[in-house]
Amino acid sequence: MNNKTEFPNLKEERKLFKKGYEYIAGIDEAGRGPLAGPVVAAVVVFKKKNLGKWLKFGIKDSKKLSAKKRQGLLKVIKKEAIEIKASRVSEKIIDKINIRQATLLAMRRAFLRLKPSIDFVLIDGKDTLKNLPVNQKAIISGDNQSVIIAAASIVAKETRDDIMRHYAKKYPEYGFERHKGYGTKMHFEMIKKYGPCKIHRKSFHLLKD
Repeated sequence: MNNKTEFPNLKEERKLFKKGYEYIAGIDEAGRGPLAGPVVAAVVVFKKKNLGKWLKFGIKDSKKLSAKKRQGLLKVIKKEAIEIKASRVSEKIIDKINIRQATLLAMRRAFLRLKPSIDFVLIDGKDTLKNLPVNQKAIISGDNQSVIIAAASIVAKETRDDIMRHYAKKYPEYGFERHKGYGTKMHFEMIKKYGPCKIHRKSFHLLKD
């Protein structure tokens, strides 16, 4: 049985379905904290039918899952969700508009790629998205509370990890395939040795220092 302190639930989704909403989307991001690479947002769409079975999959915040478990759940999500979309915002734009605004931009772009039949959006964090043609709710730590947001967190994380594995081939000296751009000891050592590359976020204070 799922531990309520560890796994998100369907409380928010069920409240919305009870109010008459039919198609609900969850949005989350990956990559706010790294020193390099894009921020990625993903959106996952559920339908009321067969809602309960989502609790059986073991979906939770991507940060609490191993890479192997995330990859397995990603296959389940792709099979069971009605629709999935993702969007990235590059490190260059992050440097121009800051990471918070870049994250919201990625979320908005991901949502606008969906078919125009979504009734409601649940968003991880404290910010709703401007000028969306749909009702929405921001939930702080939503990936720990809502299954659909947690599902989006898995899609976003795996999408971004694939991007960083690609960059690892282009910039092999930095070891992006291992740390995915986060500020690990190894990553700082490689920056000190080689200097920042094109995908490093020059505006981040750790790189400025």
